[in-house]
Amino acid sequence: MAGTLWSGPGHQTTETPAPPDAPSRLFMPHKVRIALDAMGGDFGPSVIVPGAQVSLDHHPGIEFLLFGDRAAIEPLLNQRPQLKAASRVIHTDVAISMNAKPSQALRQGRWKSSMSLAIDAVKRGEADLAVSAGNTGALMALAKFQLKTMPGIDRPAIAARWPTVRGASIVLDLGASIGADAAHLVDLAVMGSAMARVLFGRERPTVGLLNIGVEEVKGLEEVREAGAILRARNLPFLDYVGFVEGDDIGKGAVDVVVTEGFAGNIALKAAEGTARQIAQVLKEAMGRTVWSKLGYLLSRGAFRALADRTDPRKANGGVFLGLNGIVIKSHGGTDAEGFAYAVNMGYDMIRHDLLARIGETLTRESPDELPPRLIGGTRS
Repeated sequence: MAGTLWSGPGHQTTETPAPPDAPSRLFMPHKVRIALDAMGGDFGPSVIVPGAQVSLDHHPGIEFLLFGDRAAIEPLLNQRPQLKAASRVIHTDVAISMNAKPSQALRQGRWKSSMSLAIDAVKRGEADLAVSAGNTGALMALAKFQLKTMPGIDRPAIAARWPTVRGASIVLDLGASIGADAAHLVDLAVMGSAMARVLFGRERPTVGLLNIGVEEVKGLEEVREAGAILRARNLPFLDYVGFVEGDDIGKGAVDVVVTEGFAGNIALKAAEGTARQIAQVLKEAMGRTVWSKLGYLLSRGAFRALADRTDPRKANGGVFLGLNGIVIKSHGGTDAEGFAYAVNMGYDMIRHDLLARIGETLTRESPDELPPRLIGGTRS
């Protein structure tokens, strides 16, 4: 959606009845029900609906609640009978634009925008998770307001899988908030380790703090203090290995890389830009001469493997960790396949009960073992 946050005349929120043969959640508890902000992102329903179909092809047990303009959504569903049978459309005339301020979203879009209603479905237990490709700041503001943070967590964080030469790592925070004290960085380490256990099956994931050097005397005071806390506590659910540098992320040096949101977001955007730059340079080089074209033909299997490993769509989707519910942020400019990866990520988190795993991590240690804020106390 372009422009500012808007609401059409005579705002209404009504639900399209489910088809007679649509699966019922009451009688199919194994189903995963996903709320989609169908108006979010640069392309709205034209990407969200096809993306839902791709995800349904991978996981036939999914049900969808699509929040948005019924007139824009239903023609796309009608072209996909299988998806239509597994979906319900909840109409709203209100959408939050990609350039709306978080304060605007809270003031004008709360409880009536497609984004807010998708989150509210999670709060009310009508959906297991929400996925939006919309405005990141607005999504974070609404999610935090409606779902609240888990006991012991001061601020949520955006965490995502990061492709590496060894497979993938978890990196957080990727831009949920700017700045972090030592206690917040420890929060991130705890939540990130729980996510790594769910996604990677690691019993004791390795964790590193992103810094400008690996020496203990380098970096901001908050980072050094967080490192000292993690090393002193020697928590049984994570293996703190010390500081890591920027180039260690791509190497896959640790399972979980912890940083505050400003640095994390810059690192993410720099990596995405570098991947696109390399792809463009290779494309131009391979078409420059007859010999380079021949070289490409002989090596195209390797180039396809490279493209597959560095495809940003396969790393699409960041989860807002620390909330009383699962909310996934998809890249606003992704295509249907990329959006499906974000949906599938949320599906896996529900199947592996990520929230329960984080809750167990926060409560399994005695008060003497964790910093005060990790057990619901206040900062000392």
